[in-house]
Amino acid sequence: MFNLPSSIKIIEQEKNYGKFEIEGLYPGYGVTIGNALRRVLFSSIEGAAVTSFKIKGVHHEFSTINYVSDTVLDIMLNLKQLRVKLYSNEPQVLKLKVEGKKKVYAKDFEANSMVDVMNPDLYIIAITDKKGKMEMEVVVEKGLGYSQIEERKEDKIPIGTIAVDAIFSPVRKVNFQVENMRVGGKTDYNRLIISIETDGSVSPKEALNKASAILKDYFINIEEKFIPELREEKKSTFKKEGKEPKDILIKDLDLGSRTKKALTNNGVKTLAGLLRYTEENLSIMDGLGKKSLEEIKAVLKNLKYTLK
Repeated sequence: MFNLPSSIKIIEQEKNYGKFEIEGLYPGYGVTIGNALRRVLFSSIEGAAVTSFKIKGVHHEFSTINYVSDTVLDIMLNLKQLRVKLYSNEPQVLKLKVEGKKKVYAKDFEANSMVDVMNPDLYIIAITDKKGKMEMEVVVEKGLGYSQIEERKEDKIPIGTIAVDAIFSPVRKVNFQVENMRVGGKTDYNRLIISIETDGSVSPKEALNKASAILKDYFINIEEKFIPELREEKKSTFKKEGKEPKDILIKDLDLGSRTKKALTNNGVKTLAGLLRYTEENLSIMDGLGKKSLEEIKAVLKNLKYTLK
């Protein structure tokens, strides 16, 4: 029988870093699942980033600013490293207004209730003279993965606004390793150890959960495209073979592996055996939840049967 993972453990957990261990994976599935999770973690977890900015008196990124040691290109590179957590689906503006000789950091942006700056100590600029001053507005918004300026060219950019390549992904690093482990008499099952580092706007545990949910939704969607056809095939096969309920095994029904396992563990081996139960009786069986009951009723309905 094909076994699902036996346990999932949190080995380490900090604000920005987490290490997780998934045990009891079928041989070869450590690499399969590790690669899939890694790809989704980098590409499909929503985050927020700077997409554009404007500085008063500056018209393009090749300008220089009086009494400021950094060029506009330097400032752009610094802003690309700004990590934020956004509480709105709409773009938000962070404002900065400084005067006098000083170094300016991300914590110096004016407060915005819809934005949390995750790296407040990030260096932005340095004003080199007490005569120096600067006003800047930075636009941050939500997105996925990496977005180049060229992808947003259809949006009209106002004069004086400088667009930025945006790195939306809140996941900074993902590494995984696979070890062999013993399950029963076999020693080639896999243990997957995956470590995740984020920018703090999403916890590693939350990122792993979201990546798993994305993969699950994709696979469910693929499966559901074939379910009606497969159920019809199953139904027709039983009819063509003239099988009675007592001859139809639970393992041959179009049920999920967990539901089949729960039924057989409770002594239900055939369709005839299943039909002897009421919904109430099934609901108190070990391993059968509400979703399993709904699944059983749907399969029986397709086969023109009902519970007792």
